[in-house]
Amino acid sequence: MRTVHEVSQLSGISIRALQYYDRIGLLRPSSYSPAGYRLYDEADIGKLQQILLFRELEFPLKEISKIVNDPDFDRNKALEKQIALLEMHKDHLTELISFARELQTKGDALMEDFKAFDKSKIEEYAAAAKREWGDTPEYSAYKEKADGRSEKTEIRLSRQMMDIFAAFGEMRSQDPANEAVQEVVQKLQDFITEHYYHCSNNMLCHLGNLYAAGGEFTENIDQAGGSGTAAFVQRAIQIYNKHAPN
Repeated sequence: MRTVHEVSQLSGISIRALQYYDRIGLLRPSSYSPAGYRLYDEADIGKLQQILLFRELEFPLKEISKIVNDPDFDRNKALEKQIALLEMHKDHLTELISFARELQTKGDALMEDFKAFDKSKIEEYAAAAKREWGDTPEYSAYKEKADGRSEKTEIRLSRQMMDIFAAFGEMRSQDPANEAVQEVVQKLQDFITEHYYHCSNNMLCHLGNLYAAGGEFTENIDQAGGSGTAAFVQRAIQIYNKHAPN
């Protein structure tokens, strides 16, 4: 395990940037020391390398987060496309260098030549890659539903979601395997499916892990249901997922 300071030295990424990545859910540490310091394992380091490759390819952080945190993210497939994009960028830079040298020697003879600046092929490939990585069925369904809703409706749905977490909070002293608790898990899954996207058992389990991973998710859920609610929801979902039909 490595501390945030060690990861910063290893990667060249500032501690502040790593803290920000944690805060927005892009790269969360696997665990914390007894003193509360972030600790990163090998999987976290590998994920950081993926994030930095996407950053080199000028992907926005929001898009990177959506890609690398997708439960169906395929690292090897992503690397193939990243390598292809990097090769295209390399060829583009080679053309620019050649153009600059010609401009240095020929001057005005190249005043109407702008082909070296054409990045349309790179942009087309990147757009296709983003569609493949980012437009999961869940995200597409969410976007389709969200686009047709007013801000007032979004706020109402958000409050209803928090009401479900408040119900979990009232039960957090119980066994998460209790039937009443499991019924609230079912209610949560049904609510997400109805208003956002089809929430499969695997997706629900992934969400449960996010809820208890720290940051804004955990803070908001614990605020709605009381301290420890997010961790309780995660345990209840894990039990539900073991017994629910696929």
